Amino acid sequence: MIPGITILPGDCLASMRTLPDCSVDAVVTDPPYGQTSLPWDRFVYGWMAEIGRILKPTGSVWVFGTLRMFTQHWREFEGWTLAQDIVWEKHNGSSLRSDRFRRVHEQAAQFYRGEWGPVYKGMVVTMDAAKRTLSRRTGARHQHLHGAETGTSYASEDGGPRIQRSVIYARSEHGRAVHPTQKPTAIIEPLILNACPPGGVVLDPFAGSGTTGGCAVRLGRRAILCEGNQDYLSVMERRISGIVSETSDLFARAAE
Repeated sequence: MIPGITILPGDCLASMRTLPDCSVDAVVTDPPYGQTSLPWDRFVYGWMAEIGRILKPTGSVWVFGTLRMFTQHWREFEGWTLAQDIVWEKHNGSSLRSDRFRRVHEQAAQFYRGEWGPVYKGMVVTMDAAKRTLSRRTGARHQHLHGAETGTSYASEDGGPRIQRSVIYARSEHGRAVHPTQKPTAIIEPLILNACPPGGVVLDPFAGSGTTGGCAVRLGRRAILCEGNQDYLSVMERRISGIVSETSDLFARAAE
């Protein structure tokens, strides 16, 4: 048992049907795209409809996918409104075909239902604002319009917060992944911060090796993880437990 983490083994649709209505604050997931003949890439129809039942009115869904997946399976997203999307830029490409561009990115799209106003919107920032000089004129506005300067002050700012860009660079998990589609924490954490309030519950219906759960623990959220492949359940628990221990150690050192 991992505090704050609920793991539901088995079929994701059956697992989600056990959850109460309006019990989840956000969804962050990487579903099968249905683009290959690989066993783990079979598209699951009806999962977004089930999400619509268990998601709170203030909630939203971040879904990874290719443009081809979203257009081919557009009926899965009927009744949902697209809020925004982000691009994950990877350090390596996934195709060596010469008849198309070398693909070095994936996408994630945010969907919601109902009105946009009540939907939770956590601001995500990076601490890398460029150095800039701010000028403040002290004279009256009409004087400036006529070229009269009565005084100017300057201030420099370095590396402060700025809103996260929609193109996010993060190294893929190639070479160290334990799941074929494992996402790095650097691309999952911003989505959780954006969609799930502190202390809230984030659901991942296609949890894989548990990256979403690990990020939720790190960020002070709870998580519900569904995974149908029994081989990944022990991997998931081990990875999340490691993050829990790592986070606890950080807190303990900070308190010393």
